[in-house]
Amino acid sequence: MTDHVAILADLVRRPSVNPMGRTVSGPEYLEGRVSEYLVQRFSAAGLPWARQNVAPGRDNVVAVLEATEPGSPTILWDAHQDTVPVDGMTIAPFTPVIRDGRLYGRGACDVKGGMAAMLAAMEQLQREPRRAFRVVFAASVNEEFGFSGAKAIARLWDVPIEDSASGDRPAAELLGGRPSAAVVAEPTGLDIVATHKGAVRWRITAHGRACHSAFPEQGHNAIYVAARAVLAIEELAAELSTRAPDHPCGPPTLSIGTIHGGLGVNLVPDAVVMEIDRRLLPGELAEDARHEVIDRIAGVLGAEAERLVTHEPPFLSSDGLPQEADGKTAAMLRQAASRCDHQSTTLAARYGTNASIYAAAGVPSVVFGPGSIAQAHTVDEWIALDELATAVAILMATVTEPPSPS
Repeated sequence: MTDHVAILADLVRRPSVNPMGRTVSGPEYLEGRVSEYLVQRFSAAGLPWARQNVAPGRDNVVAVLEATEPGSPTILWDAHQDTVPVDGMTIAPFTPVIRDGRLYGRGACDVKGGMAAMLAAMEQLQREPRRAFRVVFAASVNEEFGFSGAKAIARLWDVPIEDSASGDRPAAELLGGRPSAAVVAEPTGLDIVATHKGAVRWRITAHGRACHSAFPEQGHNAIYVAARAVLAIEELAAELSTRAPDHPCGPPTLSIGTIHGGLGVNLVPDAVVMEIDRRLLPGELAEDARHEVIDRIAGVLGAEAERLVTHEPPFLSSDGLPQEADGKTAAMLRQAASRCDHQSTTLAARYGTNASIYAAAGVPSVVFGPGSIAQAHTVDEWIALDELATAVAILMATVTEPPSPS
């Protein structure tokens, strides 16, 4: 088994499921097993590394491969450690299986395939006589639910190393300041995503008054309140679908992802909780988009809106990724791909990634990696191994040869 395939199999064997805000626990949850694997691998390869604690049991892991010439620019490679849950999967999620040129397992596509490509490229680059970039690899946590890992890394660039918290200082020293560019691993089919949407997500609680269902007139059914709010959201979602229909990322969108309420059929419920997902076009402000939803619900509920519905602060708020002004990072990857006999196209995407966090921190960022977004989060998740091998070659080519003027 080639190195990149063996690395991917190792990563899939190590569960790193994001609980996605649920109060669940168990050996498959959180990123600790992947973090330990990375530390062991970097130590064995002789690469300097550091951990940055983001939350209990959740550490970013940073490693560095120096350039061969002093003063070379730094490029950040980011791959998140977490995966979505495994509910409903039709394959064994943590037992990697190779069949028909594919490797199956949770995270194989999103995004342990991209991580394996970056790890294999770093280790092979150690043997190259010329490296035009200093490569900083960041294995971030909690990308699937909150981007908190990437945000923790970005904060280190704005705090002088001597002022960093003691636990952050080793990672800050390895980062060595703001990089000149970032490549974020996601399944793009080896194309380059140069712009994508952002998102703001929050919880809404509809309030009522509980009572026995034999006397419903003595209570106030929170489900009825929630239903009115849902219809208002549905109406706004339809309107949003007609805004900026020709935008490369598609129009802004709004959806309700979860709804929970009631304790039993013979009880009038006093609360219903909904989770809202509002996707933002690059340039849209999260708070403005959120308040449009709040105002629309208030318009339906009238004077009692503040009593009947409360809105929690967002648990995720991320701007969209704006297109790089000069396009240099995307051009660098396209040139590297061409040298590997692959033609990469520059695209826009409807989803969000860590790239928007790094771009907001002043680092020109693009998204690139093996695998198809159509396979991400699926019940039989897989990645094509030939794409994985090509990704390794392209990543290496970005470092061994500087980009030519475009």
